[in-house]
Amino acid sequence: MSDQQVDHGKRTWLIATSCAGAVGGVAVAVPFISTFSPSERAKAAGAAVEVDISALKPGEKLTVEWRGKPVWIVRRTPEQLESLKATESQLADPTSARTAYPTPEYAKNQYRSIKPEYFVGVGICSHLGCSPSDKFQAGPQPSLPDDWHGGFLCPCHGSTFDLAGRVFKNKPAPDNLEVPPHMYLSDAKLLIGEDKKA
Repeated sequence: MSDQQVDHGKRTWLIATSCAGAVGGVAVAVPFISTFSPSERAKAAGAAVEVDISALKPGEKLTVEWRGKPVWIVRRTPEQLESLKATESQLADPTSARTAYPTPEYAKNQYRSIKPEYFVGVGICSHLGCSPSDKFQAGPQPSLPDDWHGGFLCPCHGSTFDLAGRVFKNKPAPDNLEVPPHMYLSDAKLLIGEDKKA
């Protein structure tokens, strides 16, 4: 057997094993690389959510999910809207000037909403991420002040928010509840996650 025949055999074997290795590497790499692109579920989780609010009665709350967060839609009564004036002096950030959660321009008002009747807010406390409870009934109640006008109470550390999601002074929560981008498609349809018409 000549040296030339051995080299030719080794070369063929090396080429064959290299090709098999490359194919195997590609077979492993493709699924691995594909994990970096978002799944359809992840894409949907970031998508805007359309909500029918036609059945929501004054004094009721509807919760929907947007980007994995609970979003509250509260239809406030005339009395609840009036109560927002009474709490102004007790709030840490009544005008939503703080920027931890940038408030959309259309919600930088006393009602923190486009339409005063409806409050749209992310139901996650700005302190440690707990979800506050509804405490819509006015008046003295456990864990609430005697002059309570209605709002939300975070059961974890006692932060309180009015019916516009504004945090009261001297509470653990550093900021108001977040107001997500949103817009009305009609009187009965709300779009959460977008606020500009394409």
